[in-house]
Amino acid sequence: MPKQKTKSSAKKRFKLTGTGKIKRKHAFKSHILTKKSKKRKLALTHDGLVDKADEPNVKLMLRMK
Repeated sequence: MPKQKTKSSAKKRFKLTGTGKIKRKHAFKSHILTKKSKKRKLALTHDGLVDKADEPNVKLMLRMK
């Protein structure tokens, strides 16, 4: 049976932490930034974690299961 390929889009968007959680970037930080406050843009800069409910789907895309 051939190997399963990782989804290229997921490979570019998610990284694994040392404890096994999945890191992600925040959305809404690429354009139309003039109307957003400095505080909001700064908060969007920091990485977030994938929600527990979404982890199985992301792991499947990354072929971790």
